[in-house]
Amino acid sequence: MKSADIPTFLRLVVTVVVLTAGVVPVVARAHISVDDTRQALLQLDRALRQRNEYIAIRQAGIDSLRERLHGEPASLPRILDIADRYTSFNTDSALHYLAMGENMASDSLSAPFAWRRATLLPLVGLFEQARDEFYSIDPAKIADTDKEQYLMAGRQMYSYMAAYYSSFDTIHARYTDSALVYQQRLISVLPPQSRQSRYNQAEYFFMTGHHSRAEVLLEEIVASEPSHSNVRARAAHHLSSIARGHADSMATTYYLALSALADVQGATREMVSLQELGTVLSDAGDVERAYRYLSTALEVAVECGASLRTLDTSQTLPVIEKAYNQRIESWRTGIYIIIAALSVLLLILLGLLIFLRHEMNKMARLQRSLSDANRTKEVYISQFLELCSIYMDKLNQFSKIVTRKLAAGQADELYRMTKSGKFVDEQSREFYEVFDAAFLHIYPDFVADVNRLLRPDARIELHEGELLNTDLRILAFMRLGIDDSARIAQVLNYSLNTIYSYRNRIKGRAINRDTFENDVANISNISAANP
Repeated sequence: MKSADIPTFLRLVVTVVVLTAGVVPVVARAHISVDDTRQALLQLDRALRQRNEYIAIRQAGIDSLRERLHGEPASLPRILDIADRYTSFNTDSALHYLAMGENMASDSLSAPFAWRRATLLPLVGLFEQARDEFYSIDPAKIADTDKEQYLMAGRQMYSYMAAYYSSFDTIHARYTDSALVYQQRLISVLPPQSRQSRYNQAEYFFMTGHHSRAEVLLEEIVASEPSHSNVRARAAHHLSSIARGHADSMATTYYLALSALADVQGATREMVSLQELGTVLSDAGDVERAYRYLSTALEVAVECGASLRTLDTSQTLPVIEKAYNQRIESWRTGIYIIIAALSVLLLILLGLLIFLRHEMNKMARLQRSLSDANRTKEVYISQFLELCSIYMDKLNQFSKIVTRKLAAGQADELYRMTKSGKFVDEQSREFYEVFDAAFLHIYPDFVADVNRLLRPDARIELHEGELLNTDLRILAFMRLGIDDSARIAQVLNYSLNTIYSYRNRIKGRAINRDTFENDVANISNISAANP
């Protein structure tokens, strides 16, 4: 024997001794962790997703027996086997085959069909008929080999009746006592070491309130039975009831999950554990699982055709409705959150679009300003080149005049012409015309911008035909960055004192004398701000 098997072996030895002696020791209850419960629920979820496969396997086995029955229609063992396969799977079909076998069998062979029918009739609400059929059997005529099945049927029949009257204490207690009588007799005829003996002894302890003794045996059964065993399902269900009595919600959920798992894997359609588990999870707030479990329990109860189970499960409809409403409310809350999030994202997107549009408009304005600046630069260069060309031409003409006068010996005439200033005045006048036109082409609102800086009673008024006057030309040079009065005097052909006089006089007419010249230097910026 492997070392890992020693604890299990010892538990089996203790159980055998206990059953033989009729005494069960009281031990501490097993601790069920959160992870144990979580894993049990995950196993159950996986099994429920495969439920149709388990059903199909069980149905295939029944169909195989039915096909074999066609070859030997009078085979009572085959009919009994089919009825047993339909038990807890399809009650109507089970009752049909039991009635068929009972009608075909002789009086001595009809008893097994009768007590099995009596077991199932409470599931469809036929309590009186179940008792009549069960009591029609003469216990003295039952063979020793069949007593176990007979007593088991009596216990099960009264258990179903007690479950139906669970809300009526007196009737429930009477049927429970009858079930216990048959269970005591059943335990006395079962082999002491058999699985059925261990289970019935544990169930008897549980039904009679000896929960600590029952728990020892039930835990051993749950640990040793296969996961799909019906005995394991019933043992785990009893353990969940014990845990509920101790207010141990974790253990209650764990054992109900194990019980429901055995029912699903065994393709059982009487899924009381799944129904109770759904109710427990609904109270715990696991709405998603609760709704799924309760809906499945109601569905399989209808499929089974057991009116008692359908009625019992239908009592959970308010719980299903509550779970469904909670699920809908959860979805609605989620939808509201999504809508709110989308609204925020939409507002952010709208804000981004407005910002991008503003930036695009700003960029477009900058591009237009840049384009205008490029055109202004081109015009300025063009005007400058034109002005240079005119002065070069005038210089050539003057040079030719000087050469011609000197060559002709007309130095005195040349002297008189230059001394009169007529030539310079003509050149200055032409320069002013070209400069005024070029400057106003670049700064078309210059005059109006200057007047806004002057007092209303001191604003500049141009004569007809004038583009700029001397005051404006001095300010124009200042705008072009030529702030030195000496350079301005040289270009405009005025004395330095005259330029000083003009500048002081204009500044005296300003609204803000201290910042006037800086305001003039920024005229183009002020205009650009209001395109």
